[in-house]
Amino acid sequence: MSDGASGVESLQAILGHSFRDPDLLSLALTHPSALAKGRKGRGDYERLEFVGDRVLGLVISEWLYEFYRQADVGRIASRYNELVRRETLAEVALEIGLDRCLIMAASERGTGGATKPAILADACEAVIAALYLEGGLDAARDFVRRLWHDRVAGLKQAPRDPKTEIQELAHARGVEPPKYTVLATDGPDHAPLFTIEAACDLGTATAQGPSKKEAERNAARELLKQLQGT
Repeated sequence: MSDGASGVESLQAILGHSFRDPDLLSLALTHPSALAKGRKGRGDYERLEFVGDRVLGLVISEWLYEFYRQADVGRIASRYNELVRRETLAEVALEIGLDRCLIMAASERGTGGATKPAILADACEAVIAALYLEGGLDAARDFVRRLWHDRVAGLKQAPRDPKTEIQELAHARGVEPPKYTVLATDGPDHAPLFTIEAACDLGTATAQGPSKKEAERNAARELLKQLQGT
């Protein structure tokens, strides 16, 4: 078992919050694979991740409303999607060293589990939930605003929806826009993970997301990457 508990104390300094209940933070760092080694009474981060997803959404929504006062709802939504997507959460997790603190089975860590974007994103949301549950919304908001500050400020130009971009590209090249097909649905009911394929005469790409819409956007984004420069 690789148990990142030794990094919990240093992580608290990075989070800017000293936990009265360090076990709550440890729970937020516990991957389900750790339960295979007799930690069933301890639990894992999945329930916290469910809460953290909602807390992050609230904090980012509130912030964008304040920061981009002249933006319409569509431009706010495109920025929101960029800021809460799995890849962004995984980047933040790596910045604060969550990969070194995760508590997981040695076999999971040995196959690169500690650096998988999905795991890092889930753990990051769980940590946000732990901050919220112990320190209230202010503690969670302080953390998010500190770690997301440059990302929010850097979105002066609202990102374009990748599905719209690929549709326009297909039209310009005289082909039908992509069709999106659900290839798989995994994960627990409270945190599903959809795998979707975007396919058209220009190419095919697959991607995952916590909702069908997000998975479709990610698949369109991957297809755009393939077509860059072609």
